[in-house]
Amino acid sequence: MTATAPRVSTTPRTAPLEPLALATEKSIVTTATGRRSLAVLRLATGFIFLWAFLDKTFGLGFSTPVERAWVNGGAPAQGFLMSEGVVGPFKDVFASLATPLTDWLFMAGMLGIGVAVMAGIGLRVSAVVGSLIMVLMYVAEWPFMANAASTNPLVDYHIIYALALIVIAAVSAGDTWGIGAWWKSLPLVRAQRWLV
Repeated sequence: MTATAPRVSTTPRTAPLEPLALATEKSIVTTATGRRSLAVLRLATGFIFLWAFLDKTFGLGFSTPVERAWVNGGAPAQGFLMSEGVVGPFKDVFASLATPLTDWLFMAGMLGIGVAVMAGIGLRVSAVVGSLIMVLMYVAEWPFMANAASTNPLVDYHIIYALALIVIAAVSAGDTWGIGAWWKSLPLVRAQRWLV
């Protein structure tokens, strides 16, 4: 028995390779109840960020009084970074970051994350940016010392929000009660998967 060499095609490939199909929420979460639960988590988490933007922009009186509203000349990020709420070994580092640019970046982050997560689009970017903001705020409040503002030094609300963003992105939770499926069908998003 003689061995034959494998046959190699000499026909040039003319069509570009089709990108692999993006995972859908249905392929990851197999029950309707699970998908709906994740949709509720997504909408609630997105609204936390959107509400922070709205309250700080217009001074709705919940965490920001009207006189400190961004539209009235308030400085949302600077106000936090220069407050007594920022403690611990990095207090001076955070104080040095307090600039008008920081206000714009923080507010753009709150608005962008809130709208994207509620719509179910850009969940990967939202998870990265939102988690970074939450971890920075967590470190700024330095919950590891006695009498800290946080009641739990390891897992406080900043960490829970970051984890919620990561879970939402990991399971593609924008498809149920959101426009994630449509978003993932766009050629740009199919080509640039980090936009999912």
